Amino acid sequence: MRRPFTRSLTGALALTAAVAVLPLAASGPAAADGVVIGGQTVKVTDSPWAVAVASRDRFGGMRAGQFCGGVVVAPTKVVTAAHCLGRDVLGVPLDEVRDLKVVAGRGELRGTGGREIAVRRTWVNPSYEPLSNSGDLAVLTLSAALPEEYVIRLAPADGGLTDPGTAATVYGWGDTTGGGAYASSLRSAKVRVLSDEACTRAYPGNVDGTYLPATMLCAGDPEGGHDACQGDSGGPLVARGRLIGLVSWGSGCGQAESPGVYTRISALARALEGQL
Repeated sequence: MRRPFTRSLTGALALTAAVAVLPLAASGPAAADGVVIGGQTVKVTDSPWAVAVASRDRFGGMRAGQFCGGVVVAPTKVVTAAHCLGRDVLGVPLDEVRDLKVVAGRGELRGTGGREIAVRRTWVNPSYEPLSNSGDLAVLTLSAALPEEYVIRLAPADGGLTDPGTAATVYGWGDTTGGGAYASSLRSAKVRVLSDEACTRAYPGNVDGTYLPATMLCAGDPEGGHDACQGDSGGPLVARGRLIGLVSWGSGCGQAESPGVYTRISALARALEGQL
Protein backbone atom coordinates (compact mmCIF):
# COMPACT_ATOMS: atom_id res chain seq x y z
CA MET A 1 0.00 0.00 0.00
CA ARG A 2 1.24 3.47 -0.83
CA ARG A 3 1.74 5.76 2.13
CA PRO A 4 -1.19 8.21 2.52
CA PHE A 5 -0.61 11.84 1.67
CA THR A 6 0.52 13.65 4.79
CA ARG A 7 -0.30 17.30 5.21
CA SER A 8 3.11 18.78 5.93
CA LEU A 9 5.56 20.52 3.64
CA THR A 10 8.60 18.73 2.32
CA GLY A 11 12.11 19.94 3.07
CA ALA A 12 13.52 18.43 -0.10
CA LEU A 13 13.70 21.86 -1.71
CA ALA A 14 14.73 23.65 1.45
CA LEU A 15 18.39 23.68 0.44
CA THR A 16 17.40 26.75 -1.59
CA ALA A 17 16.02 28.30 1.56
CA ALA A 18 14.73 31.52 0.08
CA VAL A 19 12.33 29.65 -2.22
CA ALA A 20 8.85 28.58 -1.05
CA VAL A 21 8.63 24.79 -0.76
CA LEU A 22 6.12 22.64 -2.63
CA PRO A 23 3.43 20.49 -1.03
CA LEU A 24 3.97 16.76 -0.58
CA ALA A 25 0.91 16.18 -2.71
CA ALA A 26 -2.11 18.04 -3.95
CA SER A 27 -3.92 15.38 -5.94
CA GLY A 28 -7.24 16.26 -7.53
CA PRO A 29 -9.22 19.51 -7.56
CA ALA A 30 -10.17 21.24 -4.33
CA ALA A 31 -13.26 23.35 -3.89
CA ALA A 32 -11.79 26.27 -2.01
CA ASP A 33 -12.37 29.95 -1.43
CA GLY A 34 -8.81 30.84 -0.53
CA VAL A 35 -8.67 30.29 3.24
CA VAL A 36 -7.30 26.97 4.63
CA ILE A 37 -9.79 25.10 2.45
CA GLY A 38 -13.12 26.90 2.66
CA GLY A 39 -12.48 28.84 5.87
CA GLN A 40 -11.59 32.28 7.16
CA THR A 41 -8.83 34.33 8.74
CA VAL A 42 -8.83 34.20 12.56
CA LYS A 43 -7.19 36.26 15.27
CA VAL A 44 -4.40 34.43 17.06
CA THR A 45 -5.51 36.12 20.28
CA ASP A 46 -8.71 34.07 20.06
CA SER A 47 -6.79 30.82 19.56
CA PRO A 48 -3.34 31.32 21.15
CA TRP A 49 -2.82 27.56 21.46
CA ALA A 50 -2.41 27.34 17.66
CA VAL A 51 1.29 27.72 16.88
CA ALA A 52 3.60 27.31 13.90
CA VAL A 53 6.43 24.78 13.89
CA ALA A 54 9.28 26.34 11.96
CA SER A 55 12.86 26.14 10.72
CA ARG A 56 14.27 28.96 8.62
CA ASP A 57 17.34 26.83 7.94
CA ARG A 58 15.21 24.20 6.20
CA PHE A 59 12.27 26.21 4.85
CA GLY A 60 13.45 29.78 4.39
CA GLY A 61 12.38 32.99 6.06
CA MET A 62 9.47 34.13 3.90
CA ARG A 63 6.87 32.62 6.28
CA ALA A 64 9.11 32.45 9.36
CA GLY A 65 10.18 28.95 8.28
CA GLN A 66 6.74 27.44 9.01
CA PHE A 67 6.29 23.89 7.76
CA CYS A 68 3.79 22.35 10.20
CA GLY A 69 1.32 23.35 12.87
CA GLY A 70 1.34 22.63 16.58
CA VAL A 71 -0.81 23.01 19.68
CA VAL A 72 0.16 24.29 23.14
CA VAL A 73 -0.98 21.73 25.74
CA ALA A 74 1.21 22.91 28.66
CA PRO A 75 3.33 26.06 29.11
CA THR A 76 6.46 24.32 27.79
CA LYS A 77 4.82 21.57 25.71
CA VAL A 78 3.55 21.62 22.13
CA VAL A 79 2.04 18.62 20.36
CA THR A 80 2.39 18.13 16.62
CA ALA A 81 2.33 15.31 14.09
CA ALA A 82 5.12 12.75 14.34
CA HIS A 83 5.59 12.75 10.57
CA CYS A 84 6.50 16.46 10.74
CA LEU A 85 9.77 15.47 12.42
CA GLY A 86 10.67 12.83 9.85
CA ARG A 87 13.32 13.01 7.15
CA ASP A 88 10.67 12.94 4.41
CA VAL A 89 9.49 16.35 5.61
CA LEU A 90 12.69 17.92 6.91
CA GLY A 91 14.98 16.67 4.16
CA VAL A 92 17.59 15.72 6.77
CA PRO A 93 17.54 13.75 10.03
CA LEU A 94 15.90 15.63 12.89
CA ASP A 95 19.16 15.98 14.82
CA GLU A 96 20.62 17.97 11.91
CA VAL A 97 17.95 20.68 12.08
CA ARG A 98 19.77 23.52 13.81
CA ASP A 99 16.94 25.94 14.47
CA LEU A 100 13.71 24.06 15.22
CA LYS A 101 11.35 26.60 16.78
CA VAL A 102 7.75 27.27 17.69
CA VAL A 103 6.22 30.58 16.64
CA ALA A 104 3.52 31.51 19.18
CA GLY A 105 1.21 34.50 19.43
CA ARG A 106 1.81 35.52 15.81
CA GLY A 107 -1.10 35.07 13.41
CA GLU A 108 0.68 36.77 10.49
CA LEU A 109 3.84 34.79 9.78
CA ARG A 110 5.41 37.69 7.91
CA GLY A 111 4.92 39.93 10.93
CA THR A 112 7.09 40.41 13.99
CA GLY A 113 4.66 39.91 16.87
CA GLY A 114 4.51 37.03 19.28
CA ARG A 115 7.49 34.91 20.27
CA GLU A 116 9.84 32.48 18.58
CA ILE A 117 10.91 29.85 21.09
CA ALA A 118 13.57 27.23 20.47
CA VAL A 119 12.66 23.57 20.90
CA ARG A 120 14.81 22.04 23.63
CA ARG A 121 13.74 18.41 23.30
CA THR A 122 11.57 16.26 21.02
CA TRP A 123 9.60 13.08 21.70
CA VAL A 124 8.04 10.95 18.98
CA ASN A 125 5.32 8.48 19.95
CA PRO A 126 7.08 5.08 20.00
CA SER A 127 3.90 3.50 18.61
CA TYR A 128 3.90 5.77 15.55
CA GLU A 129 3.72 3.72 12.36
CA PRO A 130 4.96 5.77 9.38
CA LEU A 131 3.39 3.64 6.65
CA SER A 132 -0.17 4.07 7.90
CA ASN A 133 0.41 7.19 10.04
CA SER A 134 -1.20 5.44 13.00
CA GLY A 135 -0.25 7.14 16.28
CA ASP A 136 0.92 10.28 14.44
CA LEU A 137 1.94 12.27 17.52
CA ALA A 138 5.04 14.08 18.77
CA VAL A 139 5.77 16.42 21.67
CA LEU A 140 8.08 19.43 21.53
CA THR A 141 9.53 20.70 24.80
CA LEU A 142 10.18 24.42 24.65
CA SER A 143 13.21 26.23 26.05
CA ALA A 144 10.96 28.88 27.65
CA ALA A 145 7.43 28.77 29.02
CA LEU A 146 4.39 30.30 27.36
CA PRO A 147 1.62 31.91 29.42
CA GLU A 148 -0.93 29.56 30.96
CA GLU A 149 -3.69 31.14 28.87
CA TYR A 150 -2.08 29.74 25.73
CA VAL A 151 -2.86 26.19 26.85
CA ILE A 152 -5.82 24.25 25.44
CA ARG A 153 -7.34 21.35 27.34
CA LEU A 154 -7.42 17.85 25.84
CA ALA A 155 -10.71 16.16 25.05
CA PRO A 156 -11.63 13.30 27.41
CA ALA A 157 -12.30 9.89 25.90
CA ASP A 158 -15.89 9.82 27.17
CA GLY A 159 -16.88 13.45 26.53
CA GLY A 160 -18.82 12.88 23.32
CA LEU A 161 -16.66 15.39 21.46
CA THR A 162 -15.78 12.91 18.70
CA ASP A 163 -19.33 11.69 18.15
CA PRO A 164 -20.45 11.78 14.49
CA GLY A 165 -21.93 15.13 13.57
CA THR A 166 -19.99 17.11 16.18
CA ALA A 167 -19.08 20.58 14.90
CA ALA A 168 -15.34 21.20 14.96
CA THR A 169 -12.80 23.71 13.67
CA VAL A 170 -9.40 23.06 12.09
CA TYR A 171 -6.64 25.70 12.18
CA GLY A 172 -3.49 26.23 10.16
CA TRP A 173 -1.25 28.20 7.82
CA GLY A 174 -1.30 25.64 5.04
CA ASP A 175 -2.37 25.48 1.41
CA THR A 176 -5.58 27.44 0.80
CA THR A 177 -6.45 26.03 -2.63
CA GLY A 178 -5.02 22.52 -2.91
CA GLY A 179 -2.57 23.87 -5.48
CA GLY A 180 0.28 25.31 -3.41
CA ALA A 181 -1.06 28.72 -2.34
CA TYR A 182 0.17 28.88 1.26
CA ALA A 183 -1.36 31.25 3.77
CA SER A 184 0.70 33.75 5.73
CA SER A 185 -2.14 34.41 8.20
CA LEU A 186 -3.71 31.88 10.54
CA ARG A 187 -6.90 30.38 9.09
CA SER A 188 -9.69 28.17 10.32
CA ALA A 189 -12.35 26.05 8.65
CA LYS A 190 -15.56 24.57 10.03
CA VAL A 191 -15.95 20.81 9.63
CA ARG A 192 -17.95 18.00 11.23
CA VAL A 193 -16.71 14.80 12.80
CA LEU A 194 -17.68 11.85 10.61
CA SER A 195 -18.56 8.33 11.66
CA ASP A 196 -15.91 5.62 11.66
CA GLU A 197 -18.02 3.81 9.07
CA ALA A 198 -17.91 6.78 6.71
CA CYS A 199 -14.17 7.17 7.21
CA THR A 200 -13.57 3.47 6.55
CA ARG A 201 -15.57 3.69 3.33
CA ALA A 202 -13.41 6.63 2.25
CA TYR A 203 -10.14 4.90 3.16
CA PRO A 204 -10.69 1.12 3.13
CA GLY A 205 -7.07 0.19 2.58
CA ASN A 206 -6.50 1.14 -1.06
CA VAL A 207 -3.92 3.49 -2.57
CA ASP A 208 -5.50 6.47 -0.76
CA GLY A 209 -4.73 5.06 2.68
CA THR A 210 -6.23 3.01 5.50
CA TYR A 211 -8.44 4.51 8.21
CA LEU A 212 -7.71 3.01 11.64
CA PRO A 213 -10.36 4.14 14.16
CA ALA A 214 -8.31 3.11 17.20
CA THR A 215 -5.90 6.01 16.67
CA MET A 216 -7.58 8.17 14.03
CA LEU A 217 -10.73 10.20 13.49
CA CYS A 218 -11.86 11.99 10.39
CA ALA A 219 -13.77 15.17 9.74
CA GLY A 220 -14.91 17.16 6.76
CA ASP A 221 -17.85 18.49 4.84
CA PRO A 222 -20.24 16.03 3.13
CA GLU A 223 -20.48 18.55 0.28
CA GLY A 224 -16.73 19.14 0.11
CA GLY A 225 -14.90 22.46 0.24
CA HIS A 226 -13.87 22.57 3.92
CA ASP A 227 -10.70 20.80 4.98
CA ALA A 228 -7.08 21.01 6.11
CA CYS A 229 -4.38 20.75 3.45
CA GLN A 230 -0.60 20.57 2.95
CA GLY A 231 1.26 22.66 5.51
CA ASP A 232 -1.44 22.17 8.16
CA SER A 233 -0.07 18.89 9.59
CA GLY A 234 0.15 18.85 13.37
CA GLY A 235 -2.36 21.67 13.70
CA PRO A 236 -5.42 21.51 15.96
CA LEU A 237 -8.90 20.13 15.41
CA VAL A 238 -11.00 21.69 18.17
CA ALA A 239 -14.55 20.97 19.38
CA ARG A 240 -16.24 22.93 22.18
CA GLY A 241 -12.96 24.42 23.28
CA ARG A 242 -11.13 21.09 23.59
CA LEU A 243 -8.42 19.55 21.43
CA ILE A 244 -9.80 16.41 19.77
CA GLY A 245 -7.33 15.85 16.94
CA LEU A 246 -4.18 16.82 15.05
CA VAL A 247 -4.07 17.21 11.29
CA SER A 248 -2.44 14.07 9.92
CA TRP A 249 -3.26 12.97 6.36
CA GLY A 250 -5.80 12.76 3.57
CA SER A 251 -6.28 12.32 -0.16
CA GLY A 252 -6.39 15.68 -1.90
CA CYS A 253 -7.91 18.64 -0.09
CA GLY A 254 -11.53 19.68 0.32
CA GLN A 255 -13.00 16.76 -1.60
CA ALA A 256 -16.40 15.46 -0.48
CA GLU A 257 -15.50 11.77 -0.67
CA SER A 258 -12.01 12.17 0.86
CA PRO A 259 -12.31 13.70 4.36
CA GLY A 260 -9.32 14.82 6.40
CA VAL A 261 -7.86 12.25 8.79
CA TYR A 262 -6.66 13.35 12.23
CA THR A 263 -4.72 11.83 15.09
CA ARG A 264 -7.29 10.90 17.76
CA ILE A 265 -6.03 12.70 20.86
CA SER A 266 -8.14 10.79 23.39
CA ALA A 267 -6.70 7.48 22.16
CA LEU A 268 -3.16 8.68 22.90
CA ALA A 269 -3.84 10.42 26.21
CA ARG A 270 -1.93 7.81 28.20
CA ALA A 271 1.13 8.17 25.99
CA LEU A 272 0.94 11.92 26.44
CA GLU A 273 0.68 11.77 30.23
CA GLY A 274 4.31 10.86 30.62
CA GLN A 275 5.40 13.82 28.49
CA LEU A 276 3.38 16.65 30.01
